[in-house]
Amino acid sequence: MTEKSKRRCSFCGRTENEAGMLISGMSGYICTSCVEQAHEILREENLLAKSDFELKELPKPQEIKAFLDNYVIGQDEAKRVLAVSVYNHYKRLMQHDSGDDVEIEKSNIIMVGSTGTGKTLLARTIARLLKVPFTIVDATVLTEAGYVGEDIESLLTRLLQAADYDVEAAERGIVFIDEIDKIARKGDNPSITRDVSGEGVQQGLLKLLEGSVVNVPPQGGRKHPEQKMIPVNTRNILFICGGAFDGIEKKIAQRLNTHVVGYNSVQNNMNIDKNDLMKYVLPQDLRSFGLIPEIVGRLPILTFLKPLDRTALRNILTEPKNSIIKQYIKLMEMDGITLTFDDDALEYIVDKALEYKLGARGLRSIVESIMMDKMFEMPSTEKKSCSITKEYADAQFSKCTPEGLS
Repeated sequence: MTEKSKRRCSFCGRTENEAGMLISGMSGYICTSCVEQAHEILREENLLAKSDFELKELPKPQEIKAFLDNYVIGQDEAKRVLAVSVYNHYKRLMQHDSGDDVEIEKSNIIMVGSTGTGKTLLARTIARLLKVPFTIVDATVLTEAGYVGEDIESLLTRLLQAADYDVEAAERGIVFIDEIDKIARKGDNPSITRDVSGEGVQQGLLKLLEGSVVNVPPQGGRKHPEQKMIPVNTRNILFICGGAFDGIEKKIAQRLNTHVVGYNSVQNNMNIDKNDLMKYVLPQDLRSFGLIPEIVGRLPILTFLKPLDRTALRNILTEPKNSIIKQYIKLMEMDGITLTFDDDALEYIVDKALEYKLGARGLRSIVESIMMDKMFEMPSTEKKSCSITKEYADAQFSKCTPEGLS
């Protein structure tokens, strides 16, 4: 008799050959199946420690917006829409046992706005407030199953990882799909050939957005084909999609002009703000851009983010709790160095961001290029203070080429 056939689980009596693996203790063994059953019993009896992602109290929409105001400058319209949508979504989860026949469906969200306006930051900040699992996925790497790229299910794999593989917590999480506009189909007509990274991905996303049980590979699908799949129900996962939709203003302008007939149309045209057409975006504009009707229907909440003006960019530099300038001041403070920026230097940074149309994300690139030499030299010197002037900022930024900024 082999050693494996001698050892038995002290709970179910199966040998190591039958159980596959036994965990040894002081005077006995337990198999992995009995460990899983014990965990399930403890969870049902509420004896396990609460998850870090336990949603204990749901903040009201005004409280959500007030929290967003601490981290995101401007974009009040988008904040209000997000606050109400997220509140209704999690209220639906916490109060679903109402006893009547009314079933409230989830409302996924799509945000339209140029790069650097705060789409990703808004989604990440809401997840931080609610303490729910959150992941960001770039839609550009997704392809249909069987093609080079990532499977659609990889969205949920990353959410599981963010939830420490707590499936129940992951099923209450938020997935932010960035660059959703990059999977738009190439023409207005349905594709007659395989569009595996465009329309094909949109078709694959339908079951996730709608709500279904998806078998998710915990380590990714193609590299570990032998792994055990984890079933995840997407019915209560909130999907927030974001995209720049570069050029959608032309689609909006065409739509607004198609209804121009008679004298009243001249008055209507006068009321249109031609400098900010994004505020008039409608679902049909997303269809014209290349999103299939089924995807648009599963993203019922549509909001827009305004391009950042000079005042907004200036406030973003210094006002939020984790503003760019405060981050660099903190970094230098760790070395015992007091860092200050002159007002002229801050205005110079904003000018460059506007000049190169970099948005809020570009502000960090500019500050980084200005601060690089100081951050390299100062920790090795005895100086305990550092002041950034406009002249110094100009000299440092001039060393960089616009092509080097991201």
